[in-house]
This record gives sequence, C-alpha cells and structure tokens, in this order.
Amino acid sequence: MDAAAPIPFGWTRATSSGLGFRTLTEGDLPFLAQLYASTRADELAVTDWSDDDKAAFLEAQFRAQHAHYQQYYPNADWLVTIRGGEDIGRLYLGRWPTQHRIIDIAFLPEHRGQGLGEALLRDLMDEAAAFGKAVSIHVEKFNPAMRLYRRLGFETLEDKGVYDLMRWSAAAG
Repeated sequence: MDAAAPIPFGWTRATSSGLGFRTLTEGDLPFLAQLYASTRADELAVTDWSDDDKAAFLEAQFRAQHAHYQQYYPNADWLVTIRGGEDIGRLYLGRWPTQHRIIDIAFLPEHRGQGLGEALLRDLMDEAAAFGKAVSIHVEKFNPAMRLYRRLGFETLEDKGVYDLMRWSAAAG
C-alpha cells in the first residue's frame, strides 16, 4: 500500500513543516536500510574496515534491528516520513495504554537540523498529553539529538548502557 497514512491527531507542526507520512511496505526496505546506514556513518568512519565490510555490517545490523522491531512491537505504527514527495525518514511509534513509545525516529542527513524532528516531537508530545500519556524513547548516549530531547524536557529514567531510556510527561514538561 503506497497510500498516505492518515495524519494523526493534532500533528499541525509536522504538517506545517511539510511533513507527510505513509505506511511502511516491504518495498521501503532498501530506503530504510540506506537511512539506517546514514545514522551509523560517523561511528563507522573511524574504523579501518573496507567499504564492502562496512556495507555488509550495516545491512546485517539493519536486518536484525528491523526483525527485532517487528517482533517486539507488532502493533506499532510503521511510518515513512515524506516531504515534497521524497522519502526522508522514518517514525516507528507504539501507542500504549500509559505512554507513546517512539521506537525509532530518523531523518536522512540533509534533512537533519532543520527543525523537522522538533516539530514532529512536539506534535507527539501534544498528542500524548491530550490522552494523559507520557512519551518515551531509547536514545544512544552519543546521539546529537540528545540535546533536543533534553531541551524538550525529556529526562533519563534508566541508564541502559549504550542507551538512555528517556521519558517526557506533561506534568514534568
């Protein structure tokens, strides 16, 4: 299905920023693998691996992550983020009874740092607050987006080693 996903409740900032969403299909896996690789580029730049070794590693890691997400979050919203008719990112979102769990959010490098992530996060926070829920996400400690999460009022609930489990709630925010 290539049809656009319905815009969720109150996502006015994201749509005003030109973002749209469509439901993920199997045909999106090559794009999603490319997107995943872009999130790991800095990390792999310091290795002495060949380009072929990096590509094989990234493909294996993407497949493992995708399988994990599908297994452990079967009822999530699996959305490709689009802007100007172009696939630019992904949003995987679980809407649970007590919280919205951002399973994954990412944009291609050329779309980062433009306020798109903040617009989308603020919309997710507003939606969660309207239903009396918190928003949570696992964030890698070295992820530059950590500054954005902290600025928006997310707090570390638990140190998970490489990741922090972060949470925002309307009461704390």
